[in-house]
Amino acid sequence: MSKPILKKIDGILLLDKPLCTTSNGALQRVKRLFGAKKAGHTGSLDPLATGMLPICFGEATKFSQFLLESDKCYQVEARLGVKTRTGDAEGEVIATKPVENLSRERIETVLNQFIGLIQQIPPMYSALKIQGKPLYELARKGIEVPREARSVHIYRLQLIDFQTDTLKLEVQCSKGTYVRTLVEDIGELLGCGAHVSALRRSVVLPYNEIKMYTLDALEEAHKQFGMDALTQYLLPIETAVQTLPAIKLSNTAAFYMKTGQPVMIPHFPAQGLVRIFSQQDEFMGVGEILEDGRVAPRRLVALPQKMAKAV
Repeated sequence: MSKPILKKIDGILLLDKPLCTTSNGALQRVKRLFGAKKAGHTGSLDPLATGMLPICFGEATKFSQFLLESDKCYQVEARLGVKTRTGDAEGEVIATKPVENLSRERIETVLNQFIGLIQQIPPMYSALKIQGKPLYELARKGIEVPREARSVHIYRLQLIDFQTDTLKLEVQCSKGTYVRTLVEDIGELLGCGAHVSALRRSVVLPYNEIKMYTLDALEEAHKQFGMDALTQYLLPIETAVQTLPAIKLSNTAAFYMKTGQPVMIPHFPAQGLVRIFSQQDEFMGVGEILEDGRVAPRRLVALPQKMAKAV
């Protein structure tokens, strides 16, 4: 049987990852549906978690780091009184305690202690690598190794609802935040322990309030309209960096930029990273403003573009 012909596809899909599916498993299903040569996801979600998993196709993978490093927003359900080995509902129960004297005022007092810049120790059941090995591989063998605390920023930690032994929270946080660790630490301060019983990622900035697509919806569209129809669900590559300032280059400057050379941008006040567009409004990539006012290429797309030759 001949192998299917894979296509070069460029763009970003906001996938609504289903429950009980790994991020890589979801990625592989999406790649097969689109028949894509190259694709990658931007930040793993545990099998227990659902929600936004941006998938970058083709040239968009060059900009996946911007999404990996962006702020996120989660809806989390925390079960109080029960601690598990993994910090979520998939792990073995290792301790139980009664949940006592719970009130909204007491809960919010505890939550307020986690808002701002905090220190977190990464959990053993995580994909963080030490000496080339993911921590979860060591944890499954019963091995625990020292981990250094990391600074993360909790911008918002809101109590949505609480029952006898369950909290519903909304968390807006920086990259690298372990929600499981956050919930465990909240449980410790409440004196009863806790673990994540449900988790959903609703936002990966800059994608706020933008529609996500489920695997079921994509598979149904594939079945009804064919593979080519799926490209309508893709966002343009430049949306990954839409919060950066934009500059437009002349045809001559665009030509030199494509060859990897910095070009002069007169009277441009911004510093740092910028989006680069050609005179024809084609997205070229991301550049960095140098101290002398030139913009140097940092990540350029390789899409078919007709650039004027230098004169």
